[in-house]
Amino acid sequence: MRTDHNPLAAVRNLGILAHVDAGKTTVTERILFATGTTHKRGEVHDGTTVTDFDPQERDRGITIFAAAVSCAWDGHRINLIDTPGHVDFADEVERALRVLDGAVAVFDAVAGVEPQSESVWRQADRHGVPRIAFVNKMDRAGADLDAAVASIRERLHPAPLVVQSPIGSEDTFTGVVDLVRLRALLWADGDAVEEAPVPDGLRDEALARRRALEEAVAELHPGALEEFCETGTLGERTLSSALRDLTRDGDAVVVLCGSAYRNRGVEPLLDAVVAYLPSPLDVPPVRGTHEGEEQERAADPAAPPAALAFKVHATPTGRLTYLRIYSGTIEKGDTLWDASARRTERVGRILRVQADRHAPLDRAVAGDIVAVVGLKSARAGSTLCAPDAPLVLEPPGVPEPVVSVAVESRRAGDTDRLASGLARLTEEDPSLVVRTDPETGQTVLSGSG
Repeated sequence: MRTDHNPLAAVRNLGILAHVDAGKTTVTERILFATGTTHKRGEVHDGTTVTDFDPQERDRGITIFAAAVSCAWDGHRINLIDTPGHVDFADEVERALRVLDGAVAVFDAVAGVEPQSESVWRQADRHGVPRIAFVNKMDRAGADLDAAVASIRERLHPAPLVVQSPIGSEDTFTGVVDLVRLRALLWADGDAVEEAPVPDGLRDEALARRRALEEAVAELHPGALEEFCETGTLGERTLSSALRDLTRDGDAVVVLCGSAYRNRGVEPLLDAVVAYLPSPLDVPPVRGTHEGEEQERAADPAAPPAALAFKVHATPTGRLTYLRIYSGTIEKGDTLWDASARRTERVGRILRVQADRHAPLDRAVAGDIVAVVGLKSARAGSTLCAPDAPLVLEPPGVPEPVVSVAVESRRAGDTDRLASGLARLTEEDPSLVVRTDPETGQTVLSGSG
Protein backbone atom coordinates (compact mmCIF):
# COMPACT_ATOMS: atom_id res chain seq x y z
CA MET A 1 0.00 0.00 0.00
CA ARG A 2 1.45 3.39 -0.98
CA THR A 3 1.99 5.89 1.82
CA ASP A 4 2.71 9.57 1.94
CA HIS A 5 6.38 10.64 1.64
CA ASN A 6 6.31 11.61 5.32
CA PRO A 7 7.52 8.53 7.24
CA LEU A 8 5.00 9.26 10.01
CA ALA A 9 2.24 8.22 7.58
CA ALA A 10 3.52 4.66 7.96
CA VAL A 11 3.19 4.60 11.78
CA ARG A 12 0.20 3.19 13.69
CA ASN A 13 -0.09 3.52 17.47
CA LEU A 14 -2.89 1.27 18.63
CA GLY A 15 -4.19 -0.62 21.63
CA ILE A 16 -6.01 -3.92 21.99
CA LEU A 17 -9.15 -3.47 24.14
CA ALA A 18 -11.67 -6.02 25.42
CA HIS A 19 -13.43 -7.76 28.28
CA VAL A 20 -11.34 -10.34 30.10
CA ASP A 21 -10.96 -13.65 28.18
CA ALA A 22 -12.20 -12.21 24.87
CA GLY A 23 -8.74 -12.98 23.46
CA LYS A 24 -6.77 -9.72 23.54
CA THR A 25 -3.43 -11.25 24.43
CA THR A 26 -3.88 -14.11 21.93
CA VAL A 27 -4.68 -11.54 19.20
CA THR A 28 -1.50 -9.64 20.14
CA GLU A 29 0.51 -12.87 20.11
CA ARG A 30 -0.79 -13.81 16.65
CA ILE A 31 -0.05 -10.32 15.34
CA LEU A 32 3.57 -10.68 16.49
CA PHE A 33 3.77 -14.11 14.83
CA ALA A 34 2.13 -12.97 11.57
CA THR A 35 4.51 -10.00 11.29
CA GLY A 36 7.57 -12.20 11.87
CA THR A 37 8.41 -10.47 15.16
CA THR A 38 8.24 -13.85 16.93
CA HIS A 39 8.83 -17.28 15.41
CA LYS A 40 6.74 -19.33 17.82
CA ARG A 41 3.15 -18.78 18.88
CA GLY A 42 2.87 -18.27 22.63
CA GLU A 43 -0.23 -19.38 24.54
CA VAL A 44 -1.88 -17.75 27.55
CA HIS A 45 -2.68 -21.09 29.18
CA ASP A 46 0.97 -22.18 28.83
CA GLY A 47 2.34 -18.91 30.22
CA THR A 48 4.45 -18.41 27.08
CA THR A 49 3.06 -15.15 25.65
CA VAL A 50 5.30 -12.17 24.94
CA THR A 51 3.19 -9.45 26.54
CA ASP A 52 2.13 -11.34 29.70
CA PHE A 53 5.70 -11.60 30.93
CA ASP A 54 5.20 -10.81 34.62
CA PRO A 55 5.18 -13.91 36.87
CA GLN A 56 1.80 -12.88 38.34
CA GLU A 57 0.30 -12.67 34.85
CA ARG A 58 1.65 -16.06 33.84
CA ASP A 59 0.50 -17.72 37.06
CA ARG A 60 -3.03 -16.31 36.79
CA GLY A 61 -3.41 -16.42 33.00
CA ILE A 62 -4.60 -12.80 32.84
CA THR A 63 -3.18 -9.44 31.73
CA ILE A 64 -2.42 -7.11 34.64
CA PHE A 65 -0.04 -4.57 33.13
CA ALA A 66 -0.31 -2.75 29.80
CA ALA A 67 2.59 -4.05 27.70
CA ALA A 68 4.01 -2.34 24.62
CA VAL A 69 5.37 -4.16 21.57
CA SER A 70 6.45 -3.02 18.13
CA CYS A 71 6.23 -4.81 14.79
CA ALA A 72 6.21 -4.14 11.04
CA TRP A 73 3.51 -4.95 8.48
CA ASP A 74 3.28 -3.97 4.81
CA GLY A 75 5.90 -1.26 5.17
CA HIS A 76 4.28 0.19 8.31
CA ARG A 77 5.56 0.39 11.88
CA ILE A 78 2.89 -0.74 14.36
CA ASN A 79 3.36 0.25 18.02
CA LEU A 80 0.88 -1.89 19.91
CA ILE A 81 -0.22 -1.89 23.55
CA ASP A 82 -1.96 -4.97 24.99
CA THR A 83 -4.21 -3.71 27.80
CA PRO A 84 -5.80 -5.53 30.76
CA GLY A 85 -9.44 -6.66 30.64
CA HIS A 86 -10.24 -6.85 34.37
CA VAL A 87 -12.02 -3.84 35.83
CA ASP A 88 -9.46 -3.78 38.68
CA PHE A 89 -6.80 -2.67 36.21
CA ALA A 90 -8.85 -0.07 34.33
CA ASP A 91 -6.29 2.60 35.22
CA GLU A 92 -3.73 0.83 33.01
CA VAL A 93 -6.22 1.06 30.12
CA GLU A 94 -6.86 4.75 30.83
CA ARG A 95 -3.16 5.62 30.68
CA ALA A 96 -2.67 3.61 27.49
CA LEU A 97 -5.66 5.22 25.73
CA ARG A 98 -4.31 8.67 26.53
CA VAL A 99 -1.35 8.10 24.19
CA LEU A 100 -2.91 5.98 21.43
CA ASP A 101 -4.14 7.06 18.00
CA GLY A 102 -6.40 4.04 17.38
CA ALA A 103 -7.58 0.76 18.86
CA VAL A 104 -8.80 -2.73 18.02
CA ALA A 105 -11.77 -3.75 20.18
CA VAL A 106 -11.98 -7.54 20.52
CA PHE A 107 -15.34 -9.22 21.15
CA ASP A 108 -16.23 -12.83 21.91
CA ALA A 109 -18.32 -14.28 19.03
CA VAL A 110 -20.49 -16.14 21.55
CA ALA A 111 -20.87 -13.56 24.34
CA GLY A 112 -20.83 -10.41 22.16
CA VAL A 113 -20.52 -7.20 24.18
CA GLU A 114 -19.63 -7.93 27.81
CA PRO A 115 -19.55 -5.54 30.81
CA GLN A 116 -15.89 -4.56 30.58
CA SER A 117 -16.24 -4.25 26.79
CA GLU A 118 -18.62 -1.38 27.49
CA SER A 119 -16.28 0.19 30.05
CA VAL A 120 -13.23 0.27 27.78
CA TRP A 121 -15.41 1.44 24.87
CA ARG A 122 -16.57 4.43 26.94
CA GLN A 123 -12.97 5.15 27.93
CA ALA A 124 -12.01 5.20 24.24
CA ASP A 125 -15.00 7.50 23.54
CA ARG A 126 -13.73 9.97 26.13
CA HIS A 127 -10.33 10.09 24.48
CA GLY A 128 -11.76 10.22 20.94
CA VAL A 129 -9.82 7.10 19.88
CA PRO A 130 -10.98 5.64 16.51
CA ARG A 131 -11.63 1.88 16.63
CA ILE A 132 -12.14 -1.16 14.48
CA ALA A 133 -13.83 -4.27 15.91
CA PHE A 134 -12.62 -7.85 15.72
CA VAL A 135 -15.18 -10.55 16.55
CA ASN A 136 -12.94 -13.32 17.87
CA LYS A 137 -13.49 -17.03 18.66
CA MET A 138 -15.57 -17.74 15.55
CA ASP A 139 -14.56 -21.40 15.95
CA ARG A 140 -16.44 -21.79 19.27
CA ALA A 141 -19.76 -23.59 19.64
CA GLY A 142 -22.52 -20.98 19.48
CA ALA A 143 -20.41 -18.37 17.66
CA ASP A 144 -22.66 -15.96 15.75
CA LEU A 145 -21.23 -12.94 13.94
CA ASP A 146 -24.62 -11.30 13.31
CA ALA A 147 -25.63 -11.61 16.99
CA ALA A 148 -22.30 -10.15 18.11
CA VAL A 149 -22.71 -7.23 15.68
CA ALA A 150 -26.28 -6.66 16.92
CA SER A 151 -24.99 -6.44 20.51
CA ILE A 152 -22.35 -3.90 19.39
CA ARG A 153 -25.06 -1.79 17.74
CA GLU A 154 -27.47 -1.99 20.68
CA ARG A 155 -25.11 -1.62 23.63
CA LEU A 156 -22.29 0.55 22.26
CA HIS A 157 -24.33 2.59 19.73
CA PRO A 158 -21.82 2.95 16.90
CA ALA A 159 -22.69 2.22 13.26
CA PRO A 160 -21.06 -1.22 12.76
CA LEU A 161 -19.93 -1.77 9.16
CA VAL A 162 -19.32 -5.49 8.63
CA VAL A 163 -16.65 -5.99 5.94
CA GLN A 164 -16.36 -9.78 6.22
CA SER A 165 -18.67 -12.78 6.39
CA PRO A 166 -17.54 -16.15 7.79
CA ILE A 167 -16.91 -19.26 5.71
CA GLY A 168 -18.14 -22.17 7.80
CA SER A 169 -19.15 -22.01 11.44
CA GLU A 170 -17.86 -23.29 14.77
CA ASP A 171 -15.51 -26.25 14.09
CA THR A 172 -15.83 -25.79 10.32
CA PHE A 173 -14.83 -22.10 10.37
CA THR A 174 -12.03 -22.01 7.79
CA GLY A 175 -12.02 -18.48 6.42
CA VAL A 176 -13.85 -15.27 5.55
CA VAL A 177 -15.30 -13.55 2.52
CA ASP A 178 -13.77 -10.09 2.07
CA LEU A 179 -16.82 -7.99 1.14
CA VAL A 180 -14.76 -4.99 0.03
CA ARG A 181 -12.80 -6.89 -2.63
CA LEU A 182 -15.28 -9.79 -3.01
CA ARG A 183 -12.75 -12.57 -2.50
CA ALA A 184 -12.40 -15.55 -0.15
CA LEU A 185 -9.54 -15.76 2.36
CA LEU A 186 -8.90 -19.31 3.57
CA TRP A 187 -6.77 -20.82 6.32
CA ALA A 188 -7.68 -24.45 5.67
CA ASP A 189 -4.16 -25.89 5.58
CA GLY A 190 -1.26 -24.58 7.64
CA ASP A 191 -0.83 -21.00 8.83
CA ALA A 192 -0.68 -19.19 5.48
CA VAL A 193 -3.71 -17.37 4.16
CA GLU A 194 -4.87 -18.34 0.66
CA GLU A 195 -6.88 -16.07 -1.60
CA ALA A 196 -9.59 -17.68 -3.73
CA PRO A 197 -12.83 -16.77 -5.54
CA VAL A 198 -15.96 -16.60 -3.40
CA PRO A 199 -17.46 -20.14 -3.22
CA ASP A 200 -20.55 -20.52 -5.40
CA GLY A 201 -22.70 -21.49 -2.42
CA LEU A 202 -21.83 -18.24 -0.62
CA ARG A 203 -21.84 -15.85 -3.57
CA ASP A 204 -25.48 -14.72 -3.28
CA GLU A 205 -25.10 -14.10 0.45
CA ALA A 206 -21.81 -12.23 -0.12
CA LEU A 207 -23.40 -9.99 -2.76
CA ALA A 208 -26.35 -9.26 -0.45
CA ARG A 209 -23.98 -8.38 2.42
CA ARG A 210 -21.87 -6.24 0.09
CA ARG A 211 -25.00 -4.38 -1.01
CA ALA A 212 -26.03 -3.78 2.61
CA LEU A 213 -22.50 -2.49 3.35
CA GLU A 214 -22.63 -0.09 0.38
CA GLU A 215 -26.02 1.28 1.47
CA ALA A 216 -24.86 1.76 5.07
CA VAL A 217 -21.69 3.56 3.95
CA ALA A 218 -23.60 5.76 1.48
CA GLU A 219 -25.93 6.88 4.28
CA LEU A 220 -22.97 8.10 6.34
CA HIS A 221 -20.44 9.41 3.79
CA PRO A 222 -21.29 12.26 1.34
CA GLY A 223 -18.71 11.24 -1.27
CA ALA A 224 -19.89 7.63 -1.24
CA LEU A 225 -23.52 8.79 -1.44
CA GLU A 226 -22.77 10.83 -4.56
CA GLU A 227 -21.22 7.84 -6.37
CA PHE A 228 -23.96 5.51 -5.12
CA CYS A 229 -26.67 7.80 -6.50
CA GLU A 230 -24.91 8.12 -9.86
CA THR A 231 -23.98 4.48 -10.47
CA GLY A 232 -26.11 2.50 -8.04
CA THR A 233 -23.03 0.89 -6.52
CA LEU A 234 -19.68 1.72 -4.87
CA GLY A 235 -16.29 0.90 -6.37
CA GLU A 236 -13.64 -0.77 -4.23
CA ARG A 237 -11.53 2.39 -4.00
CA THR A 238 -14.47 4.60 -3.00
CA LEU A 239 -15.67 2.07 -0.44
CA SER A 240 -12.21 1.71 1.14
CA SER A 241 -11.70 5.49 1.25
CA ALA A 242 -15.13 6.01 2.83
CA LEU A 243 -14.49 3.29 5.44
CA ARG A 244 -11.21 4.99 6.33
CA ASP A 245 -12.86 8.42 6.68
CA LEU A 246 -15.76 7.09 8.77
CA THR A 247 -13.41 5.17 11.08
CA ARG A 248 -11.04 8.08 11.66
CA ASP A 249 -13.90 10.52 12.25
CA GLY A 250 -15.50 8.12 14.73
CA ASP A 251 -18.74 7.94 12.71
CA ALA A 252 -18.62 4.16 12.26
CA VAL A 253 -16.75 1.03 13.27
CA VAL A 254 -15.43 -1.47 10.74
CA VAL A 255 -16.12 -5.05 11.91
CA LEU A 256 -13.95 -8.06 11.04
CA CYS A 257 -14.07 -11.63 12.34
CA GLY A 258 -11.77 -14.58 12.93
CA SER A 259 -10.25 -16.98 15.43
CA ALA A 260 -6.96 -15.74 16.83
CA TYR A 261 -6.29 -19.01 18.67
CA ARG A 262 -6.47 -20.93 15.38
CA ASN A 263 -4.52 -18.19 13.59
CA ARG A 264 -7.43 -17.31 11.30
CA GLY A 265 -8.25 -13.72 10.42
CA VAL A 266 -5.10 -12.02 11.72
CA GLU A 267 -3.62 -10.91 8.37
CA PRO A 268 -6.83 -9.13 7.24
CA LEU A 269 -6.99 -7.49 10.68
CA LEU A 270 -3.48 -6.10 10.17
CA ASP A 271 -4.46 -4.90 6.69
CA ALA A 272 -7.47 -3.13 8.23
CA VAL A 273 -5.27 -1.51 10.89
CA VAL A 274 -3.03 -0.11 8.16
CA ALA A 275 -5.91 0.90 5.87
CA TYR A 276 -8.41 2.41 8.30
CA LEU A 277 -6.79 3.49 11.58
CA PRO A 278 -5.03 6.88 11.69
CA SER A 279 -1.33 7.66 11.64
CA PRO A 280 0.09 10.40 13.93
CA LEU A 281 -0.39 12.79 10.99
CA ASP A 282 -4.13 12.08 10.86
CA VAL A 283 -4.93 13.03 14.47
CA PRO A 284 -5.28 16.65 15.64
CA PRO A 285 -2.16 18.37 17.05
CA VAL A 286 -1.68 17.72 20.75
CA ARG A 287 -2.83 20.56 23.01
CA GLY A 288 -0.96 21.77 26.07
CA THR A 289 -0.59 24.87 28.21
CA HIS A 290 2.25 27.21 29.10
CA GLU A 291 1.76 30.00 31.65
CA GLY A 292 -2.00 29.69 31.27
CA GLU A 293 -1.96 29.92 27.47
CA GLU A 294 -3.11 27.01 25.34
CA GLN A 295 -0.68 25.83 22.67
CA GLU A 296 -0.68 23.18 19.96
CA ARG A 297 2.18 20.97 18.81
CA ALA A 298 1.91 19.15 15.50
CA ALA A 299 3.50 15.75 14.88
CA ASP A 300 6.61 17.29 13.33
CA PRO A 301 10.08 15.81 14.01
CA ALA A 302 11.59 19.28 13.45
CA ALA A 303 9.41 20.98 16.10
CA PRO A 304 10.51 21.42 19.73
CA PRO A 305 10.22 18.06 21.53
CA ALA A 306 7.17 17.32 23.67
CA ALA A 307 6.45 13.89 25.15
CA LEU A 308 4.09 12.42 27.73
CA ALA A 309 5.25 9.77 30.20
CA PHE A 310 2.42 7.25 30.55
CA LYS A 311 4.08 4.35 32.37
CA VAL A 312 7.02 3.81 34.73
CA HIS A 313 8.52 0.37 35.27
CA ALA A 314 11.24 -0.35 37.82
CA THR A 315 13.41 -3.24 36.58
CA PRO A 316 16.41 -4.89 38.24
CA THR A 317 18.66 -3.08 35.77
CA GLY A 318 17.12 0.39 36.05
CA ARG A 319 14.04 2.56 35.79
CA LEU A 320 12.16 2.55 32.47
CA THR A 321 9.93 5.48 31.59
CA TYR A 322 7.56 4.87 28.68
CA LEU A 323 7.00 7.94 26.48
CA ARG A 324 4.66 8.90 23.68
CA ILE A 325 6.49 11.53 21.67
CA TYR A 326 4.04 14.03 20.20
CA SER A 327 6.45 16.44 18.53
CA GLY A 328 10.14 16.93 17.90
CA THR A 329 13.05 14.50 18.13
CA ILE A 330 14.66 13.09 21.27
CA GLU A 331 18.23 11.80 21.07
CA LYS A 332 20.38 9.82 23.47
CA GLY A 333 22.07 12.25 25.87
CA ASP A 334 19.52 15.05 25.43
CA THR A 335 18.49 17.21 28.37
CA LEU A 336 14.73 17.60 28.75
CA TRP A 337 12.55 19.71 31.03
CA ASP A 338 10.08 17.87 33.25
CA ALA A 339 7.31 20.46 33.20
CA SER A 340 5.38 18.67 35.96
CA ALA A 341 8.24 18.35 38.49
CA ARG A 342 9.92 21.55 37.18
CA ARG A 343 13.39 20.07 36.88
CA THR A 344 15.70 18.91 34.11
CA GLU A 345 16.17 15.25 33.17
CA ARG A 346 18.87 13.63 31.04
CA VAL A 347 18.06 10.89 28.55
CA GLY A 348 20.49 8.03 29.15
CA ARG A 349 19.26 5.48 26.61
CA ILE A 350 16.29 5.16 24.24
CA LEU A 351 14.78 1.71 23.71
CA ARG A 352 12.34 0.19 21.24
CA VAL A 353 10.08 -1.90 23.46
CA GLN A 354 9.22 -5.56 22.91
CA ALA A 355 7.40 -6.26 26.20
CA ASP A 356 10.25 -7.29 28.53
CA ARG A 357 12.89 -7.10 25.76
CA HIS A 358 14.34 -3.93 24.29
CA ALA A 359 16.35 -2.78 21.28
CA PRO A 360 18.53 0.36 21.57
CA LEU A 361 17.78 3.42 19.43
CA ASP A 362 19.86 6.53 18.79
CA ARG A 363 16.80 8.76 18.52
CA ALA A 364 13.02 8.76 18.65
CA VAL A 365 10.79 11.11 16.67
CA ALA A 366 7.25 12.47 16.84
CA GLY A 367 4.73 9.62 16.69
CA ASP A 368 7.00 7.10 18.42
CA ILE A 369 6.24 5.13 21.58
CA VAL A 370 9.53 4.23 23.29
CA ALA A 371 11.07 3.60 26.68
CA VAL A 372 13.78 5.84 28.13
CA VAL A 373 16.43 5.01 30.72
CA GLY A 374 17.97 7.67 32.94
CA LEU A 375 14.99 9.79 34.00
CA LYS A 376 15.08 10.14 37.77
CA SER A 377 11.83 11.81 38.81
CA ALA A 378 9.46 11.66 35.83
CA ARG A 379 6.25 9.82 36.71
CA ALA A 380 3.23 8.66 34.74
CA GLY A 381 1.55 11.86 33.55
CA SER A 382 4.74 13.96 33.43
CA THR A 383 5.39 16.14 30.39
CA LEU A 384 8.95 16.14 29.03
CA CYS A 385 9.79 18.96 26.66
CA ALA A 386 12.56 21.22 25.41
CA PRO A 387 13.89 23.50 28.19
CA ASP A 388 13.51 26.54 25.90
CA ALA A 389 9.99 25.58 24.73
CA PRO A 390 8.12 24.43 27.85
CA LEU A 391 4.67 22.86 27.59
CA VAL A 392 2.40 20.96 29.98
CA LEU A 393 0.26 18.21 28.43
CA GLU A 394 -2.90 16.99 30.14
CA PRO A 395 -2.03 13.86 32.14
CA PRO A 396 -4.24 10.74 32.17
CA GLY A 397 -6.98 10.80 34.79
CA VAL A 398 -6.36 8.88 38.03
CA PRO A 399 -9.34 7.09 39.63
CA GLU A 400 -10.23 7.68 43.25
CA PRO A 401 -9.20 4.78 45.55
CA VAL A 402 -12.04 2.46 46.53
CA VAL A 403 -10.19 -0.17 48.59
CA SER A 404 -7.84 0.40 51.53
CA VAL A 405 -5.70 -2.09 53.48
CA ALA A 406 -3.31 -1.62 56.39
CA VAL A 407 0.18 -3.01 55.73
CA GLU A 408 3.08 -3.63 58.07
CA SER A 409 6.40 -5.42 57.95
CA ARG A 410 6.73 -8.89 59.51
CA ARG A 411 9.93 -7.90 61.33
CA ALA A 412 10.88 -4.56 62.81
CA GLY A 413 14.07 -4.53 60.76
CA ASP A 414 12.10 -4.67 57.49
CA THR A 415 10.35 -1.33 57.95
CA ASP A 416 12.73 0.50 55.61
CA ARG A 417 12.41 -2.23 52.97
CA LEU A 418 8.61 -2.02 53.16
CA ALA A 419 8.73 1.76 52.72
CA SER A 420 11.04 1.36 49.73
CA GLY A 421 8.77 -1.27 48.17
CA LEU A 422 5.66 0.87 48.65
CA ALA A 423 7.44 3.87 47.15
CA ARG A 424 8.28 1.82 44.07
CA LEU A 425 4.70 0.55 43.77
CA THR A 426 3.21 4.05 43.92
CA GLU A 427 5.80 5.25 41.40
CA GLU A 428 4.72 2.57 38.93
CA ASP A 429 0.97 2.87 39.62
CA PRO A 430 -0.41 6.41 40.10
CA SER A 431 -3.77 4.98 41.30
CA LEU A 432 -2.10 3.67 44.48
CA VAL A 433 -1.94 5.99 47.51
CA VAL A 434 0.13 5.38 50.66
CA ARG A 435 -0.71 7.31 53.82
CA THR A 436 -0.30 7.06 57.57
CA ASP A 437 -3.53 6.85 59.53
CA PRO A 438 -3.39 9.73 62.06
CA GLU A 439 -5.38 7.80 64.69
CA THR A 440 -3.79 4.35 64.57
CA GLY A 441 -0.39 5.20 63.10
CA GLN A 442 -0.81 2.36 60.58
CA THR A 443 0.49 2.54 57.03
CA VAL A 444 -2.55 2.37 54.73
CA LEU A 445 -2.39 1.39 51.05
CA SER A 446 -5.37 2.51 48.94
CA GLY A 447 -6.18 1.67 45.35
CA SER A 448 -8.88 1.13 42.75
CA GLY A 449 -9.07 -2.66 42.89
